[in-house]
Amino acid sequence: MIEEKLASLGISLPIPPEPAGSYVPVVVSGNLAFVAGQIPIEGKHVKFTGKVDSIEAAQEAARLCTINALAHLKSSLGSLDRIKRVIKVTGFVNCDPSFAHHAKVINGASDLLVNIFGEKGKHVRSAVGVSSLPLSSTVELEFIAEV
Repeated sequence: MIEEKLASLGISLPIPPEPAGSYVPVVVSGNLAFVAGQIPIEGKHVKFTGKVDSIEAAQEAARLCTINALAHLKSSLGSLDRIKRVIKVTGFVNCDPSFAHHAKVINGASDLLVNIFGEKGKHVRSAVGVSSLPLSSTVELEFIAEV
């Protein structure tokens, strides 16, 4: 049970953050759930903002984005146990053009998903650098999961 695994990792899912624009946070089509881009919001504030200044802090931002995505999935699906597999993670990293550690940053999300879901959490992924993100967040992630 995924809820028990989250608790064992000390993770409590928040109330899902409100969308920051004119979109819905999750769309289920057939057996796929598409999660809109999630930024590192804690409460009502973006916790990690600006360009990456530390890989460790940016990894924490990616973890928080993942927790928010899971909160949206739980709200939409009723239970995270309905997730058969995490299919894809797309990660965007707010960084300077010389930054070359996008993959290390997004590992914060990927490692967490594997810790939570085991083999079902292994996924394909893209990690790219960008010049800015919504609300000046450091990281943004979107997900596709099989349900």
